[in-house]
Amino acid sequence: MIVNEFYDPGEQRGNKVKDLFSRIAPRYDLVNDLQSFGLHRYWKRRLVALARTGPNDVALDVCCGTGDLALLLSDRRARVIGADFTAEMLAVACDRSREMLPDAPQFVQADALSLPFPDESFDVVTVAYGLRNLADVKLGLREMKRVAKPGARVLVLDFGKPDNALWRSLYFTYLKAFVPVLGRVFCGSSSAYAYILESLKHYPAQRGVAALMTELGMTNIGIVNLLGGVMSINCADKPK
Repeated sequence: MIVNEFYDPGEQRGNKVKDLFSRIAPRYDLVNDLQSFGLHRYWKRRLVALARTGPNDVALDVCCGTGDLALLLSDRRARVIGADFTAEMLAVACDRSREMLPDAPQFVQADALSLPFPDESFDVVTVAYGLRNLADVKLGLREMKRVAKPGARVLVLDFGKPDNALWRSLYFTYLKAFVPVLGRVFCGSSSAYAYILESLKHYPAQRGVAALMTELGMTNIGIVNLLGGVMSINCADKPK
């Protein structure tokens, strides 16, 4: 039985996700504002603050989408590359970044599970709302660690799973009942946003990501819960 047309736990995961984001790219930022009541902008700024980037740092934003994090990192005067495998999302990111020239991020089309960068290339590696969409979360984290320099920060922002059972139930109900309505109204597809809850059910969330970071040998691992764990930031360092 097909639970969601855009969710596939097997080998078609990447193609399904690419189809999803190709469809919603033109309205992606608008729906993000609506479904989070604008709070996603604060959460991304929180991640950038935790990244501690500065002038001359080189940063990579994986699954960069329409470029929010890449643009915020550029505001910190870092040299930024944004990588995403969906051409339609990258087109929006490039349009948004033109006014920042010559200091705009560089955007490249790339697969997060096989990043086209040498080992130990970046001072900061981030991903926002992308790790959950990968066919192999652990491999995605391993790739982020691989391209990070020794001592670099690795940060993940994504939907979380609150520890409080009642709060988690209310939150999942919101994702099931309200968010797909926004998808239907603004993107013509309720299933495109019903995908969020379906993907979250199969995602290890903040505690599982922290465990994977530990397993991969990262250090200084921390979890920042937002709105009681509705959203979360995982942060860690690559050992020097």
